[in-house]
Amino acid sequence: MQHTLYLGLGSNLGDKQQNIAMAVEKIEELIGHVECQSALHITEPWGFQSDNMFVNAAVKCVTILSPHEVLEKTKDIERQMGRTTKSVDGTYKDRIIDIDILLYDDMEINDPDLVIPHPLMHQRDFVMKPLNEIIDK
Repeated sequence: MQHTLYLGLGSNLGDKQQNIAMAVEKIEELIGHVECQSALHITEPWGFQSDNMFVNAAVKCVTILSPHEVLEKTKDIERQMGRTTKSVDGTYKDRIIDIDILLYDDMEINDPDLVIPHPLMHQRDFVMKPLNEIIDK
C-alpha cells in the first residue's frame, strides 16, 4: 500500500543547496518517489545561535514504508551525509542536513522516538511556508 509522506529538510553547513539536493536524491532512492519539492527558503537559525543561515525545503513523496521505517531511513540518510549527532533535549546545533517527518497520510503517532504530525511544525515558519507550497499538489 502506498502512503503520502511530507518531509522537512534543512541545512546550514557546507554547500547548503547541494546538501538539500543530495538529500532529495537519497529520499527518492531509499524512501519513495518524490512527487514535488518546495522552493528553497533561506531562514535564520531557530532555537539556537549560529552565524550560519539555513536553507529549508519540504518534499512530498509516496512510500510503501511504515512510519518507523521512514524514520530509520531518514536517520540513515543524515548519517550518510555526515551528520553524527541529533539534537538532544531541545539543544540544537549547526548541521549538514536535518530531515524531519512532518506528515504521514492522516496518521497520528505519539511514540517516544516518533511523533506525527511533527509536534513543533506549526510554530516554525521555516517548516510551514515550504510545506504549504506543496501540501495539496
